[in-house]
Amino acid sequence: MFNQITPVVKNLIIINALFFGFSWVMPDLFYGNFAGFYIFSEYFRPWQIVTHMFMHGYKNLLHIFFNMYALYLFGSALERAWGARRFLTYYMVCGLGAFFLHEFVFYLEWQSLLDASPAEDVSKFLSQSYVVGASGAVFGILLGFGLLFPNAELMLLFPPIPIKAKWFVIIYGAIEIMMAIQNSPTDQVAHYAHLGGMLFGYILLKIWQRKSNSF
Repeated sequence: MFNQITPVVKNLIIINALFFGFSWVMPDLFYGNFAGFYIFSEYFRPWQIVTHMFMHGYKNLLHIFFNMYALYLFGSALERAWGARRFLTYYMVCGLGAFFLHEFVFYLEWQSLLDASPAEDVSKFLSQSYVVGASGAVFGILLGFGLLFPNAELMLLFPPIPIKAKWFVIIYGAIEIMMAIQNSPTDQVAHYAHLGGMLFGYILLKIWQRKSNSF
């Protein structure tokens, strides 16, 4: 497995693993400083725009495992096709795009909360509201893989059937849109961050395509 991994992907996985380990040992310090808090929160720090994408839920091993596994599988293919610099640029743009779309939607929700709730409830809400994870960047990578290798066959786990990459991306994107619109109060997944990663990844790919007429 690690003989096939590309340099940037390997380093990204190492950084995510280090953040995960430190946040396990010092959760208050790491989540208080490196999770992505709402930009109008007193807990927000400018570097969180970047550091949030290297943080994961320290009590949820599946969160970081599936993100890193997808990064390894699809990211390595893109890095080989694009080269290290372009791949890293794409990864970071998708991660940042995920954060900004999530923050925009959060802003709209926060405005409605301001109008309907006491100030202390709003303050408590902001202190407990943050986004973490590489999922936004990973969803951008899924989109890039689906566009670059549309007919590559992937094997699903549930159910165990093959599916072409383009259909996998379309179906996954549609599910994220439906879940975001549903906006279930019990759903703790940042679906708009996932969509933001895909949206900004698509925009960047189109910019590159216009400049070079190819990905």
